[in-house]
Amino acid sequence: MTLNKATKTDTHTPDLFIGIDGGGSSCRAKLLSSDGAITGCGFSGRANPVHGVAKTIESIIDCSQKAIKDAGLEQSAIRNITAGIGLAGVNLPSLYEKINHWQHPFKRMFLTTDLHIACLGAHAKQDGSVIIAGTGSCGISIVGSKIFSYGAHGFPWGDQCSGAWLGLQAISVSLLAYDDLGPQTSLCDRVCDALDTNPREIADKMSNQPSKEFAKLARLVFEEAKNGDAVAISVLEDGVGYLNKMARKIMATSPGRLSLIGGLRSELRPWLASDVQDYLVDPIESPEDGAIYFAKSKAGQKTSVVQIQT
Repeated sequence: MTLNKATKTDTHTPDLFIGIDGGGSSCRAKLLSSDGAITGCGFSGRANPVHGVAKTIESIIDCSQKAIKDAGLEQSAIRNITAGIGLAGVNLPSLYEKINHWQHPFKRMFLTTDLHIACLGAHAKQDGSVIIAGTGSCGISIVGSKIFSYGAHGFPWGDQCSGAWLGLQAISVSLLAYDDLGPQTSLCDRVCDALDTNPREIADKMSNQPSKEFAKLARLVFEEAKNGDAVAISVLEDGVGYLNKMARKIMATSPGRLSLIGGLRSELRPWLASDVQDYLVDPIESPEDGAIYFAKSKAGQKTSVVQIQT
């Protein structure tokens, strides 16, 4: 994508909006002026407050500064930017309160979930639904004034068929195989190789690791399933069964459109049931675009977030 940059001859700075999408593995930002003449993008590390509020704020600021620089603006411009921020984890009231009351550097900040902005972007503000399958997993459907959400309970309590969940399952079945309490699987050797350890030390190696570290093992499940490993296939079928149930619940709300998004999108789609695959459509725009839509819609209102109900 070719970006339009601000120049030194600019005499007027239009309204500036930044859309930020933060999750368990990364944080992305898109800066856009109201006239479309100024654009910029930024990328930073994970931004899920479940795994640390301080790290989340650090990533938000970092990707924002990178987007500002990419747009050719001075860093002081951040004081003139209205931010729409969608984060994983802020569906939990305590974390929402912590982030929402942060003394942010923006002109204004409007906070919601990463799920909400993903849906707004995928369908360009119109009714629709999404299932996110990346480091975490969750679903949402927006039909008129009604908003339905599914999952989003976080790893390890939920997030079935996410990268983190698949990685955890790979470890679990590997340890069962090692103890000869479960079927043998090629995943055991693959997991040990990936972690540069042996089965007895896996638990110690992965203790207190964030979800993104478990998600790095997800590719092993897909690879060994393609190689015909029955245990890897069973893990995938179990996870995809959950996504099929979620998709059908969403389809029952008649959203018109359903998009599968996230880092596991291409790997998971062929495993989904045919009726779900047939319903899927490609997203129109990115979650960062959805965050900008959210910021623009809230900028003239007193409330700072749309609360999503399950």
